[in-house]
Amino acid sequence: MRHFGHLAAETRQELFHIEPREFTSDSPAAMLAVALGATLYSPATRPTLADDVLKQAARGVVSMVLCLEDSIDDRDVEAGEANIVRHFRDLAERPDTAGALPLLFIRVRTPWQITDLTTRLGDSVALLSGFVLPKFTEETGVPFLEALTAAEAACGRRLFAMPVLESPELMHLETRVEALNGISRTVDKYRERVLALRLGVTDFCSSYGIRRGPAMTAYDVRIVASVIADVVNVLGRADGSGFTVTGPVWEYFRHQERIFKPQLRRSPFAEGESEDLRAALLERDMDGLLREIELDRANGLQGKTCIHPTHVPIVHALNVVTHEEYSDAADILHQDRSGGGVLRSAYTNKMNEVKPHRAWAERTLLRAEAFGVARESISFVELLAACVPAA
Repeated sequence: MRHFGHLAAETRQELFHIEPREFTSDSPAAMLAVALGATLYSPATRPTLADDVLKQAARGVVSMVLCLEDSIDDRDVEAGEANIVRHFRDLAERPDTAGALPLLFIRVRTPWQITDLTTRLGDSVALLSGFVLPKFTEETGVPFLEALTAAEAACGRRLFAMPVLESPELMHLETRVEALNGISRTVDKYRERVLALRLGVTDFCSSYGIRRGPAMTAYDVRIVASVIADVVNVLGRADGSGFTVTGPVWEYFRHQERIFKPQLRRSPFAEGESEDLRAALLERDMDGLLREIELDRANGLQGKTCIHPTHVPIVHALNVVTHEEYSDAADILHQDRSGGGVLRSAYTNKMNEVKPHRAWAERTLLRAEAFGVARESISFVELLAACVPAA
């Protein structure tokens, strides 16, 4: 699989200076953590689950979570488990699924579900990339990761964990440092099995009875922004001790009344660009999402949790490395091998300090492997237009 692989080859050639690389579920974890991109959640109880997975993969989705937790009723858990097992076997038996499936994860409620489901999946466990672990703390996380280790040994397949950081202990100031340090100890012990850390911002808001509106990003809610900052501070460092931390979910997917009109709603669109595409985006009320994706990266997060397929192409288009970013990153790393210093960018609009910008450059080139590098004349608009039919 690869990002934008659902587009025709000639379209990719027109869009990309360097095309996204192909990857598989067996690729190095560092690559997969970035390549997750927009991770689409789906309730595990959907009756057409196998068809849904294939349909979304054909539209560019490369990672999905089949949820047995908050997205389904407590009474439907057993039915959801059975549904997952049935549809995994269906997918495994289909002749057209080789290379056509996204990375598939199951969001469980309890540790025993990990070992139980791995056993029940039988040979179709080969389609599974891992498990999403809810409400993760040091106390609750260890049993989940022990169960994952046992399941991995039993099925003979590498399985990843994606802990969700969403507990009240993280939200409350008096327990946050202790909770973060405990999580850090736990995930560091199981580092080779932890693919990424996911943020449960909806649960953070729930602790205070608040909900951000469609024009508000997670970073506009100061109490939530402070948690994100502390998570990145402790768990997202670029010194080799950190992990990939993914962006929070965007809840809105239908037209809403705007509270205000942020400048970013206009900024991706160059003068004279397609008014049809502009209208389509505004109709979908995506201006808040656009802002939040940009702020995710500015605050050290990668990828995003998504609950609606319309969010996926927007997240992916904004993760493509621009020609300017690539030029700066390549120059920085080339100069770093020569001893450091400061140099003017090839675009002659900034100074690149080699040593301070090295970690940024390395992350940028890894993102370029996963999402590609746009041609110099290609913007977010053209990338999105290639993926999203006119509304």
